[in-house]
Amino acid sequence: MNLALGVAGLVLGMIGALGGMTSQLVGLRGGRARILERAPGYAALCFLGAAVSFIAMERALLTNDTTVRYVADHGSSRTPFPFDVAALWSALEGSILLWSLILGGFTIAVALKFRRKLSDPLVGWAMVVMFIVCAFFFALMLGPASPFRSYNPAPGFDGPGPNVLLQNHVLMAFHPPMLYLGYVGFTVPFAFAIGALITGRLGEGWLIETRRWTLLAYGFLTAGIVLGAWWSYEVLGWGGYWAWDPVEIASFLPWLTASAFIHSVMMQERRGLLRVWNLSLLCATFSLTILGTFLTRSGVIESVHAFSESDIGAWLLSFFGVIVAVSVVLIGWRGDLLRSPGRIDSPLSREGAFLANNLVFSVFAFVCLLGVTFPLIVEAVRNDRISVGEPFFNRMTTPLGLALLFLMGVAPVLPWRRTNAETLRQRLWWPAWCAPGAVAVALAFGARGAEPLIAFALGGFAAGSALRQVGLATRRQGWRGFVGRANGGMIVHLGVIVIAVAIAASGSYQHQGEFSLAEGATARVAGHTLRYEGSRVVEAENRRELRARIRIDGGAVFEPRINQYLATGQEIGTPSVDVGFRRDIYLSLQRAASAENATIGLRVIVAPLVQWLWFGGAIMVLGTALSAFPGRRRRNPLDPVSQPVAETRDQPVPV
Repeated sequence: MNLALGVAGLVLGMIGALGGMTSQLVGLRGGRARILERAPGYAALCFLGAAVSFIAMERALLTNDTTVRYVADHGSSRTPFPFDVAALWSALEGSILLWSLILGGFTIAVALKFRRKLSDPLVGWAMVVMFIVCAFFFALMLGPASPFRSYNPAPGFDGPGPNVLLQNHVLMAFHPPMLYLGYVGFTVPFAFAIGALITGRLGEGWLIETRRWTLLAYGFLTAGIVLGAWWSYEVLGWGGYWAWDPVEIASFLPWLTASAFIHSVMMQERRGLLRVWNLSLLCATFSLTILGTFLTRSGVIESVHAFSESDIGAWLLSFFGVIVAVSVVLIGWRGDLLRSPGRIDSPLSREGAFLANNLVFSVFAFVCLLGVTFPLIVEAVRNDRISVGEPFFNRMTTPLGLALLFLMGVAPVLPWRRTNAETLRQRLWWPAWCAPGAVAVALAFGARGAEPLIAFALGGFAAGSALRQVGLATRRQGWRGFVGRANGGMIVHLGVIVIAVAIAASGSYQHQGEFSLAEGATARVAGHTLRYEGSRVVEAENRRELRARIRIDGGAVFEPRINQYLATGQEIGTPSVDVGFRRDIYLSLQRAASAENATIGLRVIVAPLVQWLWFGGAIMVLGTALSAFPGRRRRNPLDPVSQPVAETRDQPVPV
């Protein structure tokens, strides 16, 4: 039943996608509004089909229906809740199914949001793009990535369950869906960008209408990346949260280009500038989500995050190539219409700072893309494997990160068009004093070294600038000073600064040691005393946990463990962390005590300010949400009287 229901859902979704695409094209060709207005019905079929298949797969996993090949390969009756639910996106085919469900949700949401404007050609073309993307992912599931292949299990057969790393922490239930919500969410602004290019309606109206969709996707992607770093820290046992793993970079690339777009688009809305930049950044962001999907699901890279080798690599790479080619051709075709009605009057202005911001973000993305794809290109051309490791990324991206911190301090205080030395001096007075203040505080707490101190100084400078803007806004508007794009953006800046300080501190002032301890023995690391109090065994439904009891500084006892999974026989360590606002003490059990050897192997890492990373991520998500609400001076983009200045220079866009 699960097999039949799942396949039926996929067929229904494909019918909805192909029917929607065809009806929209027919309606656009003949100018037939009644046909264009059928888009919500087809979008509902896409979502319903994906939902039926999703429910069928979850039902198969929860009931351990091993007649479904995916359940036989990745399910188990011993997998505890919620990991049996998360098993759906723990492997290739299930992750594509989750992707399609989210994509169907966005498609019907867009159709309903713009239901009164479906006869507009720009909206019609945007819906065509949405349906094409839906059709591609349904085609994957009906072809090379089918999650509903049949299997004939032997009597009493039980599957191995998900990858043991993916059933070791509850964050697995939240991290991938957050990433997918971010990835898929960028389909909406991309679809409207393509619609604007096809129709030639390149004013600022479509940008304003899709702003919240962009911020929604950006917020989810930010949350997904931060949760992924937290999962890595809590599960993998190496004591870090970011290792420039190719799959980590795959999610970071669209975040970089989306960050540049969110800043740059304000120039187009206000002054009609950087139109080619904005369309290019938006198309690049969506293209990079598909490239990231290729990297994680094709098997071309080796990573603890990546899925095994599959047949969909050529499909994804071809789709990526089509997206890039279509975007470049359309932007080139509309080159004359994309000429900006104004220009940047002075490099020492808000416009000049935003252009510099675009350049830094673009170089940052290029460096990351080069680092992750260059080994693949070398292997394809020369059949020779090389690796680009953490030192390359740290060396290349650290100056770019510091440059972004500097721009975060300067850009908010710069006025539009141009400024003078006196105005700049007055506005930078408070942020400039925050820089040496931050360094003084860091030195008082024992910080040393040029690179982290520069990061603290620039962090203080940028924080002073952001706090100045928020302070001015709240003084004028009260609590509404936290709401709106500009003010919410300053909250996002504060979150980025907190993360930057945490990375500088935890990466520069970490202490660690590895010890072999008998029961009752002690070890010292960075002024902390650790005593091994003995071991115990805990029997769980799907594993046996070998736990070591470690008392820290004579206080609480923590239990790092090694998990022995019964279905596969694999052993995976799980660290235990004494978290604190100033420092974490990270305990990782390298070797458990046994009858042959009563000692344990223990790795201890003392790292400052790690918890600030998660706190900073939460601030960023909060700031993104505040940015989505209109501020007091927000104008209705559909009211011709209140159009931005740049909009009056172009044909009005009634979306």
